Amino acid sequence: MPCTTWPWSPTGLSRWDFWNVFTRHRGRPPPGDGPFCMTRLLQASSIKAADSMEQVRNGEDRSARDSGSITTKKEWRALLTTVLLAVLSVALMAVPPPAGLPPAGQRVLAVAVLAIGLWCTDVIPAAVTGLLVVIALTLSGGVPGLGEALVGFAEPVAYFLIGVLTLGLAVSHSGLAERVALFFLRHCQGSSRALYLQLLLSFPLLTLLLPSATTRTGILIHVYEQALDLGGAPRGSPLVKAIMLALSSINRLASTMLLTGGITPVLAASLIGGISWSRWLVLMIVPYGALLAVGALLIYGLYREGFRAPLACMPTAETRPFSGKEIRTLVITIGASLLWLTDAWHHWNPALPAVLAWICLLMPGIGVLTWRDFEKGFGWSNFFVMASSLSLARALASSGASVWIAEATVRGAPFFSQQPILVPVLLLLIGASIRLLIPNIAGFLATTIPIAMSIGTATGVNPAVCGLAVMIAGDAVLYYPAQSASSLVVYERGHLTAAEILRFGLWMTLVAYLVVLFIALPYWAVVGEPLRIIPR
Repeated sequence: MPCTTWPWSPTGLSRWDFWNVFTRHRGRPPPGDGPFCMTRLLQASSIKAADSMEQVRNGEDRSARDSGSITTKKEWRALLTTVLLAVLSVALMAVPPPAGLPPAGQRVLAVAVLAIGLWCTDVIPAAVTGLLVVIALTLSGGVPGLGEALVGFAEPVAYFLIGVLTLGLAVSHSGLAERVALFFLRHCQGSSRALYLQLLLSFPLLTLLLPSATTRTGILIHVYEQALDLGGAPRGSPLVKAIMLALSSINRLASTMLLTGGITPVLAASLIGGISWSRWLVLMIVPYGALLAVGALLIYGLYREGFRAPLACMPTAETRPFSGKEIRTLVITIGASLLWLTDAWHHWNPALPAVLAWICLLMPGIGVLTWRDFEKGFGWSNFFVMASSLSLARALASSGASVWIAEATVRGAPFFSQQPILVPVLLLLIGASIRLLIPNIAGFLATTIPIAMSIGTATGVNPAVCGLAVMIAGDAVLYYPAQSASSLVVYERGHLTAAEILRFGLWMTLVAYLVVLFIALPYWAVVGEPLRIIPR
């Protein structure tokens, strides 16, 4: 009988192959087509298939072992980096302190070096670094005890952040933010410029409903990917890159305009002190409005080819009525916003309306979230990083470390006292350089704002202006995706390259310098925050 391949064979083998597998005797002819033959051949097929599956499993095991080896190497590298930074920190504590630096200040500066190193390298989670800072402050003697090291966890601002992020979670969970985004999309009338303009207009509007820039980006990126796909814009086209760069980089700027806009305004206002919700809005609306406008024009100029081709009109869908969840979320959000806007009358701490809103959103029968939703959707890393950053900032101030750095800077450059405008220039240059090293914005603010304010006090320059200037220097720029969670959302979907993000970040560095020097400083003087307030 000729040797043929049977169509029903699960492996596509001939009778000879089946027979060789089963008998292990090469060259012996297979039997006929009787029942015994069929049984033997099916058994042979099973053996061959089992051999193939075993090979696949062996390959998977090898891949798993290789992956485990890579993971182990990364873990060991992270551990080694952490140990080296810890040794460096201990060595800085052991050397004799410079003249004028208190011993406690020396220890706190050594802990700050450890924190900056870990935040720069990102070898361990940022929240773990924060708790390590608390332990290091206590064990080193930089603060009197554990209570002082945990002072940041007692700050109202940490619980204000919990309330604000929960509001954003509720708006996302209820579908309210997606409704607003789709409203803008359906009214672009096929114009790519109108689509871009409506995206920009949605940033400040959605900030009122959805304070977290990361949450906004996570919602809007899916909506705009769908809109661009329906409009016929191919992936990687200039229009797609412009939309995604706006979501990645300047979307964050709209958040900082409001005190409830996320970790940057919350932490900066707490470090500077004495800034209410309404006062923050007055101080930030013009500088950040200018940053947003100039950044948007810069993106338009870089990708102007993408705005020439028209888009296909998005199909009009029937508007669904507001759900009960959307209505309740809207009422709670508006109520909290009204309490923040009227803080000049009732003088409540901004954390109080935020915590009240948090309670309402989780209250059975009133809220829209369950405790499981809250646990699953809330990023606790933000809480630990903010609270520990506040503890480090308070330790820098109470130990005299920030004052010592400021006085050393002024002694090294005495002309700052005669030319106050040079102080914000110096802070802008230093702030952008430090931001390049520290990916975590909370760590950047916690280390730079206290020192900037101390330099301002030593030179006769308004400390609040110094703190705000260094905040803008770090917040307006983005040099690589890891510096912002909202940027990572876009980058990980493959719309932008790291080089494109870096190029735009360098442009925004120049924009931030110009906005602070020629717009923010004159404007702040008009609204009651002049550059120089201490006569010398």
